[in-house]
Amino acid sequence: MKRLETTIAPLGLSATLRQPDAVKGLIVFAHGSGSSRLSPRNVAVAEVLGERGFATLLFDLLTEAEEGDRRNVFDIPLLADRLLDAVRWIEGESGLSELPLGLFGASTGAAAALVAAARLGTRIAAVVSRGGRPDLAGDFLRDVTAPTLLIVGEADREVLKLNEDAFAQLRCKKALRIVPGATHLFPEPGALETAIEFTAEWFGEHLAGVPKAD
Repeated sequence: MKRLETTIAPLGLSATLRQPDAVKGLIVFAHGSGSSRLSPRNVAVAEVLGERGFATLLFDLLTEAEEGDRRNVFDIPLLADRLLDAVRWIEGESGLSELPLGLFGASTGAAAALVAAARLGTRIAAVVSRGGRPDLAGDFLRDVTAPTLLIVGEADREVLKLNEDAFAQLRCKKALRIVPGATHLFPEPGALETAIEFTAEWFGEHLAGVPKAD
C-alpha cells in the first residue's frame, strides 16, 4: 500500500492518498463536522477499502483559518466546492485521472458528497453516507445519479428519520442499511465493522471496474 501526503489546490488543503498496487477505483472522503482527514473512523474505513483494492483520498475540507468559524462546518455548498477541488486535482494527476470515482461522506460531509455527486453527474460512480445528514443536501438529492447507499445506526433515531426522508427523495439506484443497536458514531462492538462492510460491498458492486465516464 502506497501512502502519499500531499495538498489539494488551490488552497493547499492537507490530504492523504492511499493507493494499493492493483487499483479498482478511487474513493474521496468528506469528513463530518469537527473532524479532519485524521478521523479514526474514516481511516478505519479507508484501510479496509484499501485491502479491497480501492485507493482513498482523505483531505481537510477547511483551512486552519476557516476551522475557527464553526459555521463553516455546516456550510454545505462550501464543503461541496472543496470536493469539486479534490476531483479537479485528481483529474490532473497521472494514474488517478482515469479511475472511476466514488464519494464517501460522514455527518455533514455526506450532504456535501451528495451535492458534489449531483453537480458532477456521471463522473461519480457511487456514493456512501455513513451516519450522515443527507437531508442537508436539499433539492440536490433529486439530481444525484450515482448509486447511493445510506448507512445509519438503529438507535440514532433522529438521524435515522432524516435519512429516511432523504432516501425518499433520491431518484437514483439506492439502498438504506440500518446497523442494529448502533448510535451515531457506531461505538458499539462490531457496529463500525458492520458499517464498513456495507460500504465495501457497495463500492465493490458499483465502483469496481466501472469505466470513467466521459
